[in-house]
Amino acid sequence: MTTTAPLRYTGHLHLRTRLVLSILSGRPIRIDQIRSHDKNPGLRDYEASLLRLLEKVTNGSVVEISYTGTSILLKPGIIVGGSITHDCPLSRSVGYFLEPLIMLAPFSKTALHLTLKGITTDDQDLSVDLTRTVTLPHLQPFGIEDGLELRITRRGAPPLGGGQIQFICPVVKQVKTVNFVEPGRIKRIRGIAHAVRVSPQFSNRLIDSSRSVLNRYIPDIYLYSDVYKGEDSGKSPGYALSLVAESTTSVLHCSEAVSVPGGTPEEVALAASRALLVEIRRGGCIDRKHQCLVLLMMVLGSEDVGRVKMGELSPRTIQFLRDIRDFFGTSFKVVPTNPSDPASSELIMSCYGTGFVNANRTIV
Repeated sequence: MTTTAPLRYTGHLHLRTRLVLSILSGRPIRIDQIRSHDKNPGLRDYEASLLRLLEKVTNGSVVEISYTGTSILLKPGIIVGGSITHDCPLSRSVGYFLEPLIMLAPFSKTALHLTLKGITTDDQDLSVDLTRTVTLPHLQPFGIEDGLELRITRRGAPPLGGGQIQFICPVVKQVKTVNFVEPGRIKRIRGIAHAVRVSPQFSNRLIDSSRSVLNRYIPDIYLYSDVYKGEDSGKSPGYALSLVAESTTSVLHCSEAVSVPGGTPEEVALAASRALLVEIRRGGCIDRKHQCLVLLMMVLGSEDVGRVKMGELSPRTIQFLRDIRDFFGTSFKVVPTNPSDPASSELIMSCYGTGFVNANRTIV
């Protein structure tokens, strides 16, 4: 059997997406010079924890980490899924671990039942609220919907966490091709204001302050107050506001803001509301935080041309497109929506699907 030479990268940036692409494509990957010039070189605890989690959800994967932790080699196995529990370190929230797992889970051998414990909302990664209300609906156009579920059993604010979530994902044989180029007009805004181990009045203050901004634009606003008590509220006090705007064509835009020591609920609410308006103004059919997920599913789609309208691409998405070309040999055609308007940053992204078939799936 001939062994494929591993793809080589340097640096700690884009580690998660490169590991995901390696597992899906079956190509080994070697990453060197991970923080080699840092005072504390090598992998961080959350990156090592992610590698352990990927070992749990796959069978036959080989992970080799150098003595100093500055280089890793991954020889991917098959994605098996099943029932898995994982304790996430308190340096990152569960969103950091959930994002790559959502990309892999539909292509596993059996349905994934994942329990993650740790911090549920922080200011670095996507919160579990937005994962449930925005990330999972982004999978539905690709045919991943029956049995797809995310439950928040306990909330956990930084620094001590104490939260727990359950993620259930069905397996699919092949993802569908999408043609999503009509952004529509915003028709409703929904949100969740949650408060743990602080006065329940904080969530009401979040809602009132957010309404003071958003009510100028649209009347259909419903913000839900979610107060957890006792054991379900985790080990640390905190509060946050997550907002989702939905258009007439089911386009979703989202934003969130998290409490900081010494801050007020009003400041958090205004930050989240203004971030949502900025996100809507960027346009497109895909939320900026979910561009990589949608582009990956387009590449893995059936052998047909998929098209999606997007707003301005983030630097992470641009690098992800380069990595997709390395692993799958697929390039995107990128065309401005309105070439005559230099102020418009909207793009039409189109590609020919690779016809990826889930060969791991157990046939019932």
